[in-house]
Amino acid sequence: MNHVRKSIAMTVTSAIAMTAALGALAGLAEAGGGDPGAGRQQDCRGINHLSVPGAQHLEAACLEDLTTAGTLKTGHTDPTHFAGLNVPGTVNPIGVPGIQLDGYFPDSSSFNTTHGWNHDAQFVIRLPSDWNGGLVVAGPPSTRRQYASDFIISDSVLAQGYAYASTDKGNNGPTIYQDGVEPGDVIDEWNSRVTELTIAAKQVVEQRYHRAPKLTYIAGFSAAGYLVRWQLENRPDLYDGGLDWSGLMITPERSLLTYVPTALTEYPKYAAGSEEAHQVLLDAGFPTGSEPIWEFTYRNFWDPLQRTLREELDPTFDGDTQAGHPFCAPGTPDCDADYDLASRPPEVIDAFAGIALTGRIGKPLITIQGTLDTANRPAESQLYADMIEQQGRGTMARLYEIEGGSHFEGLYGQHPDLLRPMLPCFREAFDVLEDWTQHPRTTPAPASHYVPRVPSTDIVNTCEL
Repeated sequence: MNHVRKSIAMTVTSAIAMTAALGALAGLAEAGGGDPGAGRQQDCRGINHLSVPGAQHLEAACLEDLTTAGTLKTGHTDPTHFAGLNVPGTVNPIGVPGIQLDGYFPDSSSFNTTHGWNHDAQFVIRLPSDWNGGLVVAGPPSTRRQYASDFIISDSVLAQGYAYASTDKGNNGPTIYQDGVEPGDVIDEWNSRVTELTIAAKQVVEQRYHRAPKLTYIAGFSAAGYLVRWQLENRPDLYDGGLDWSGLMITPERSLLTYVPTALTEYPKYAAGSEEAHQVLLDAGFPTGSEPIWEFTYRNFWDPLQRTLREELDPTFDGDTQAGHPFCAPGTPDCDADYDLASRPPEVIDAFAGIALTGRIGKPLITIQGTLDTANRPAESQLYADMIEQQGRGTMARLYEIEGGSHFEGLYGQHPDLLRPMLPCFREAFDVLEDWTQHPRTTPAPASHYVPRVPSTDIVNTCEL
């Protein structure tokens, strides 16, 4: 256990004892006007007695609407956190009154400038007035922050009555590799912060509703999908199930570091007209038909994410340079297009200890994966399904492959005849997870299968699994 995990573990262990010492909560906040929440009871009794065990700072607000429709008006979310993660025309629920808690746990890094706090380990917890007895925990995709999953996860689960909690993972932004001491510390902290928040949120729920949640789910997209997998492998006692949306693979044998260098090398050749490079990219697992979004992926994912993740796990590759050289040509010194993880020193592989996935899940998991995903190749989710099977846990997992789904919801408007939004499939999969975990004998999840794209439907808001 590294220093980050030890520190967080000590915080969690002493959380109850620390609760009495927390600072006074802020007063009730005025909610924005308009229709959201109209006609529904707004019950915030006891708000000033709520505390988040282990939190260093806490602010509370009584809101007419906890969904993004309301929090955008009152300033209780940040739209830059979820920019580009949803499709115009998506219909989201509105009008969920309740309590929002914002704060942060002790941390030494300060990447997160939200609220002007300049402090990491920020979190949000939302407690609907009409509670269904459950809790959903999430993290942000990529290097985003705590509100990143507001539109894609928080809105819908709050409308179903779930309490909701999300973390910024303890480090965020394009220079996350500057956090921690040893390679791998950054990702190790991601996992520890999710565990920390889950434990604290369960206690907050019990404070608010006078009973513990009867069901706790974890859900997430991309990097947060990886968090779902890791938690179900390592802390299954905290959850009843998980929903992984295109979760990233992290093992010494397979990760972004093992296939993105091929994309960095071959894409410029393909863009220049090379048919050979085109075939190399297809052979490397980048889906046939996804070519129209390769340039976007190259500019916005392959290059920046390769350099960021590589700097975190293998900082010695480029010497004193931090995160390499953007869009460098193969053959130039210290170019990530030439990166070969298999040839790196043993200590680089050691950085994966504690963060690598194994497939040994301890609670039911549903994975949805787009067939045109150019960031997390479809083969990655199939590999994880195979790993689960090899661990003898195959009956606990389902993989639904969504035809036309990509990693970039915001591109749907540019390619409506090629792509399909994944969010409605995520919501449908969450319903399946609920039925499966609550009534396993009568409503087991459908077997893993391919989900065809049906353009005649309202593809922005509907999905049939």
